[in-house]
Formats: sequence, C-alpha cells, structure tokens
Amino acid sequence: MARWDQILSLPVQSPPTLEFSSAELVWSKVEGWRDNIDRVALIPFARVDDFVRGESANKECPTRFHVEARRRRPAETTYKPKVDGILEYILYWCSFGPDDHRKGGIVRPSRNTYVPKKKPSGRPNTKRGCTCHFIVKRLIAEPSVALIIYNQDKHVDKKGLPCHGPQDKKSAGTRAMYAPYISEDLRLRIMSLLYVGVSVETIMQRHNESVEKQGGPCNRDDLLTHRYVRRQERSIRRSTYELDTDDAVSVSMWVESHQNQVFFYENFSDSDPFILGIQTEWQLQQLIRFGNHGLLVSDSKFGTNKLKYPIHSLVVFNSDNKAIPVAWIITPRCASGDTLRWMRALYNRVHMKDPKWKLAGFIVDDPLADILAIREVFQCSVLICFWRVRRAWHKNLIKKCSEMETCAAIAKRLGQAVHRICKGDGTADLFEEFMEDFVDVADFLDYFKAIWYPRLGLWTSALRTLPLASQETCSSMEYYHNQLQLRLLNEKDKSVYQRADWLVDKLGTTVHSYFWLDEYSGKDDFARYWKDEWMSGLTAWQKSLQIPDSDVLVEGEYSKVVDQEDRHQVHVVWNPASEYALCDCNWAKMGNLCEHILKSIKYLRDKGSITPSVSMFQYMQALVDMLHCPPHDSLIRDHALSLAVWVQKQLNAQLGPGSGQSKRQALQLTASTPGVELVNASNRTHTLTNAVDDLAELQHSSSATGNLSSRQDDRVATENGTHTDMSHAVGHPSVEMQTSPLSISACASQLFSLDGFTSANVFSDNGGVMIGEELDITKNLPSTDTSFANLDGFQDGGLGHS
Repeated sequence: MARWDQILSLPVQSPPTLEFSSAELVWSKVEGWRDNIDRVALIPFARVDDFVRGESANKECPTRFHVEARRRRPAETTYKPKVDGILEYILYWCSFGPDDHRKGGIVRPSRNTYVPKKKPSGRPNTKRGCTCHFIVKRLIAEPSVALIIYNQDKHVDKKGLPCHGPQDKKSAGTRAMYAPYISEDLRLRIMSLLYVGVSVETIMQRHNESVEKQGGPCNRDDLLTHRYVRRQERSIRRSTYELDTDDAVSVSMWVESHQNQVFFYENFSDSDPFILGIQTEWQLQQLIRFGNHGLLVSDSKFGTNKLKYPIHSLVVFNSDNKAIPVAWIITPRCASGDTLRWMRALYNRVHMKDPKWKLAGFIVDDPLADILAIREVFQCSVLICFWRVRRAWHKNLIKKCSEMETCAAIAKRLGQAVHRICKGDGTADLFEEFMEDFVDVADFLDYFKAIWYPRLGLWTSALRTLPLASQETCSSMEYYHNQLQLRLLNEKDKSVYQRADWLVDKLGTTVHSYFWLDEYSGKDDFARYWKDEWMSGLTAWQKSLQIPDSDVLVEGEYSKVVDQEDRHQVHVVWNPASEYALCDCNWAKMGNLCEHILKSIKYLRDKGSITPSVSMFQYMQALVDMLHCPPHDSLIRDHALSLAVWVQKQLNAQLGPGSGQSKRQALQLTASTPGVELVNASNRTHTLTNAVDDLAELQHSSSATGNLSSRQDDRVATENGTHTDMSHAVGHPSVEMQTSPLSISACASQLFSLDGFTSANVFSDNGGVMIGEELDITKNLPSTDTSFANLDGFQDGGLGHS
C-alpha cells in the first residue's frame, strides 16, 4: 500500500477526555522520508491543543511544548488538491530544547547571537538540549484531520541521556526538575484574583503559606514568583476595552485577538445581524462536565433595557445545583435561522471534545424561542421556565398595589390561571376574567394590559405544549440573574453600557473571573476582600431545606417562618401553598422566590394539605400517555412501566413501603379530586396502578423491552371507567428525600440513561420516537432528563420540573 493511502486509511482517534497524551493513542508505523519509518496517528485538527496540553502534563517528565516552526498556506491562494498537499505545518518542540545552554552544550548557529543576562531569569536558561518534538500536518485531502508524526518522544539530549525532569539527576534542586511554566489552572486563578481586585502581595502571601504547609515546593506551580504576578497585574492595568473609536471595529479587533474564546462570530451585513458567541476553555469544560446527560438553560434577555445588545446566557447546573454560565451570545435579535447557526457551532465544538456528549433537556424562557432548532441540534426534550414572567408580575404588583391582601388575591388568581393552562384545562380567557374581577386595581391592570396582554397568546400556547421547569430551576436562575447584575452592571460611568466592546471585554475578564472563583475551593482564603460582586452562597431553594418544620406556623391564608439569621424576626408569607406567594423579606420584594415561600410549600406538601406541583402532574400525565402507545411502539410503553416500578422501588428503599408520610401524600392528577379519569384517544380509562403491578410480576419472567401480552394490555387499559388511583404509581415521589441524585441514578435500569429516570422524549409534544438505521435503543429513547432524578427534599423533582 502506498504511503498516503496507508495514512489516510488510519482511523481518526479522539479520546473522550478533555486532554489526552500520546499514551492514549494507537500509533502506526508507515514509510517516511529517506526510507525512515514514521510513527503516526490521526486526530481531529480541532483537538491538537488538547493533545499538546495532555502531552505536556507528563507525570514522569513534566514540560511544555512550544511552536518552534509553522508554515501555513494563505487562505486566498489557489492550490491544486492533491493527496500529499499540506494546508498547515506546525513543529512542536519541548521547551527544554532544542538548544542547550548548559556548559559545553550546543547552540544552533542562528541563535549564537544571544547575550546572556546578568540575572538568571528568562527562557534561555531552561534550554537543556531536549530532542523531544513532534510534527502536526493539516492535509488538503482531509482539512478537518491532523496528521501527527511523533518520532522523537523521549525527553533526552543528543547523547541519549535524560536532560530534565526527575530522571535527570543533574537537575535535582533546580527548576529543570519541573515544567518550565506554571499550569493553566494556576494562571487562570491568578488572573481571576487580579481581575476581581485582590492585590499582588495578598496573592503571593496566600500562595507562600500553602507551599509552607505542604513542606516545600513539589511542582512548578509552587515556584510562582512575585515578578510573574506583578507582570500580569501590570498587563491588566494597562489594557483597555476600547481598541478603536468605532464600536464595531473594536469588537472585530477583540475577536481577532481572542479566537480561542469565540465559538461563533458574524459581523453586520445587509441580511444578517451582528452575532458573537463567547465561550472560554473553562466554560467549555463545565458544559461537557455538567451538561452531559444534564440540563442546559437559556437566559435570553439580560440587560435588554440597559445594554446596547442584550446577553443571551446558556447555563448548566453544578453538583450543588447552582448555575454556571457556559456561553454568552451577544446579538440584537434572536431570529430562527440565526439561532440554528450558533447552536450548531456550539454543539460541534462540544462534540469535537466529547463525541458521546448528549443533553437530557433544554430549558427556554421565551415562548418565541426556536424550539425546532433546539430539537434538531441537541436532540433532547425542551422545557419552559416561567420565572422571568412571575418575577416581573411580582415586582410590579408590590410596586403598584399598596394593600397586601389585594396583592395576595391577585397573585393567587394569576397562579391559578397559569396552573390551569399548564394542566391543559385553561386558555387565555382566564386572564380576561382576571382583569374583569380586579378592575379596581387600575395601576397594575394598566401595566398588565400594556406589557403582558399582547403576549398572553404566545405564553398560553407555550405553557400548554411544553413541560414547565421546576421551582428549583427558577430559584437557581433568579440567583444567577442577580449575580450577573451585580458583577456586570456596576460601572460608575453608565455610558459604557452602550458599547459592545466594553460588554465583550468585561464578560471575558471580570465577570468570567467571578464565576470561576465561585467554583474555586480556596476562595475562602480571600474572604476579607469579598465585595457584593463575590455573592456566592446558597440559593433560596437550598436555604429552604435548612429551615426546620418547627420554624413554620400556618394560620389560615398565610404562614409565618422564622428568619434563620435573626431568630427574633418572623416573615409572613401570603398564599403559602403556591410559588405565587408573597413574602415580606427583601429577596421576595425584588420579585424572587425566597426560602420562606419555598419552605411553606414544602411544609404544606409534607402535611398533605396541597396537591402536587404542576411539573409532577405533567410527569405523571406523560407517563400515562406513554401507556397509550400503539402495539408497534411497545418499547416506549414498557419503558414507562419499567420506569414506574423502578421509581417506586427507589423511594420504598429510602422511606419504606409502609411509610405513614407517603400514605398521606397520594398523588393526584387534579387539584380538586382525589382521583381523576385519564382517557386516551378512544376515551378509555387507564389504571396506572394495575399496570405497575403487572410489570412488577413480569420482571421475573420477561424482558422489559419485549411486548406485553394482550391480557396484560387489557388490564392496563380497562373499559369500566374506573378512576385512576395515582397514589402508588411512582411510590409517592412527593415525600421528602435527602438522597443524592448520583446515588439514585447508579441503580437505574439499562432501559434508560444512568443519569436520570425519564426519557428525553417522554413528552409527546417534543417530537416522536426517532428510529435510527441501526435500531439502537439509545436512539429510540434519547438520553434521559436528570431533572427528575433529583428529588432533593421537594416533590417537584430537581432542576427539571416544578
């Protein structure tokens, strides 16, 4: 086989880790130049940087590779496609070579003009003649693939002896024992601390203290110098966001110098608007880590009234269910075709790092969001979050109505209307009746008619067709919104808000630094320097879990909750049975869901005084709808039955099947009756309890993915009009559970993803079943929505539904 035929027939390797080294690749030997044998491998060209970082992090010989030589064919030049043609050639060399500045070492003739400095600082003193290097070629035949030629993979000098690292005895006690530069993590930490205002002296003091605690330096990061930190501080102080007086030109210059932070960019044109997608390497890592089999949430309209262009944030939730922004999109509008382009660019960037990455669900906050584009790109279920509307109603209600009892009545009525629409038995006419009944509250009604009445049709349609996200999601998004507001909109000169270059620069520097520090475990060492922008505590949902039941007292239409910081203060909550409640605490007056409201809801549900949340209703309804699938879709029906049995077993394992608390909390599909008929397209009533019992018996005799017998199907769908008792359908998921979602998901059935327990296509409105050509079950049942896996103390289920 010819050399290039042999090379192009090699598989393209892309290990599923963020960084990878040569040890994780399978190398092939092909005939090279001058009858030499080359050691080669193919990887995606977009992952060359990942390979360089992974190869630098060699534990046996830590180092850093630099670009020694590069040749790139200009984009405008025409070329003839040929199999051995090269678009780009890059020579990476270990930073301890190729020159040797040790005594008696060899320096290349082109470098013999170097004059040693008096002080032993600077890169030339690290040159020890290391011969380790590799070549990267981007081929004309396959531009998306990089050919790596790695013949010299040993860190030795020309004599074949170790020249740096632990294996070199002569480097003991010198910096040659470690990598030549600090790690990317430490560099990012230093830059983040400097951006948020921590002084150079403080950073060095804390660093030296940590090195002393561990007994001295043990890696390159421990050798951090005051000079390096001071140099970084000086570069930050001298930098400016205004690269040009023309805002558009300035943004273009920023994009050109920050290519690694931009995943999508389109400048203004006659047909297309300005679009800029920002994502740092750290944000990409968080998206891969927490977005895989998780939720991605869209916050689409931040700063609409203050900034030149609003910010569209994409957010994931970490292990503590706190929001982390993983991308910012800046554009004056979000048209359908525009959304599809930048979403596909983001998806491709993630998949280049991890081909198996898959979302469980995507949450939108705008009824005009391009749902079709989301489903096409991410292939997952789509939910809608109502937090922004509820927050706006709440703020303006408190502002425009002085009587608390009237405010509570209005909020309750609005909440009931939204809940009925979500459950499918209400229309926009409910708001017409609301406006007729509260005609006396003129100020609020004027606001409601002017702002929201024209949008009610869109919102009603979205709430009826998309599942509703949970109260925990709302709580996390409100917290993120407040964080972003404190960290971004804090300039004394308000005129900068009308410049896009200022916005781009601040998001990529100061704002990014605050969110990075939120995840930094050592941030408490700098507690004395915290400002309001450092706000990073528990969300209202998490705070509500820490309030004991003894601190809650329900009296008629309101409840009283003791403040956990000041035990002498008691907060009054009106309409305590709904998230449309009102509280007199400062956080609630800003329109947010406070811990006192959330605790009141939980307290009443634990007592069995109120019905399950809207999202639990939608989940149960969707579970029953899956039972209505025709016989050729029996896999989905069996999935639903298997899923219900598994959930019941999980909850019984935590609470016990005879739990008195769970008996008090029978799940109902309506707010008014203990049971309700669920009628399919043929007006037949289905009893989910019987179906669950049937499957429990079948678990020992047949596969859950097989077809159910007609006898058992008949028992699932009865003709006698029996009311459906939902109290045992899923083992009472309304009860409090203090279990980790990871511990729950670890026991999940192979029928669905281990990270959750409902199919991403559990809701029929999110698209039909996708059958791939290979009939892969994972294609028929896309990745599951982890939103239901986290029942962390509330019936709604974690971040996915409410």
